[in-house]
Amino acid sequence: MSEAQLKQVVFPVAGLGSRFLPVTKSIPKEMLPIIDKPLIQFAVEEAIQAGAEEIIFVTSHTKTAIEDYFSKNSELETRLRDSNKSELIQTIYPDYLKNIKFSFVRQNEPNGLGHAILQAKNLITEDFFGIVLADDLILSDVGCLKQLKDIHSKTNSSVLGVFSASDSELKNYGVIDATQENDILKLNSIIEKPSINEAPSNLAVFGRYILSKSIFNILEETKPGLNGEIQLTDAIRSSLSNDSVFAFEFQGRRFDCGSKEGYVSAIVDRASHLENFREIVKK
Repeated sequence: MSEAQLKQVVFPVAGLGSRFLPVTKSIPKEMLPIIDKPLIQFAVEEAIQAGAEEIIFVTSHTKTAIEDYFSKNSELETRLRDSNKSELIQTIYPDYLKNIKFSFVRQNEPNGLGHAILQAKNLITEDFFGIVLADDLILSDVGCLKQLKDIHSKTNSSVLGVFSASDSELKNYGVIDATQENDILKLNSIIEKPSINEAPSNLAVFGRYILSKSIFNILEETKPGLNGEIQLTDAIRSSLSNDSVFAFEFQGRRFDCGSKEGYVSAIVDRASHLENFREIVKK
């Protein structure tokens, strides 16, 4: 069997970033730096490693900084050359971006992750597509989305990234009920933000998905759920009656950079792996 392709990856980036106010009043939370590189760049690099050829941002009118960031800046490049700093050009516009198509679609109202994904429907041309939430920073040699794509290649089905959550974390995530099949998990059900007594396992879904484009038809029929929002979890659960969905517990270090604690932890972790910063971290 030839390796499955994952050419299109959707990035929902329209959220308000309210936990990081006041800085997110003018800076998208996805642009917050982990030392010198914003969260969104880590996520885009991960998607490209998995084979992405088109990055689709589901954005809002307040997030133009993301579009600017991934655009070529000829004026800055010229100034760097004139200042004998040509080596920095690769940092502001790396070669790996040159063949990537960036597309943008607006989510006019924050109405849940399912609603955000639905906005990309008319841009998806492949049978399967990826979803990456940049809040979830994964640091690993093999990118998390590439790990999921390897499972997708074996199953030709939708695949969800999961992690082992603590009891106190379960109420914040979709939690799966699954059956072990060799080294992967086949979903029986999924519950959005259960109480500890309702949770079928400790395996929680986070911001990495590979989904069939048939999910769009289900999302269009999905009624608002928790918090009055259209939940992607509800649509995935509905899809289980017709399609197999698998899950994979990824290898790597995960940081929930949607929280201040996770964000600071990510900076400290990255600093501890960079030679110039190790001594600072030790102190």
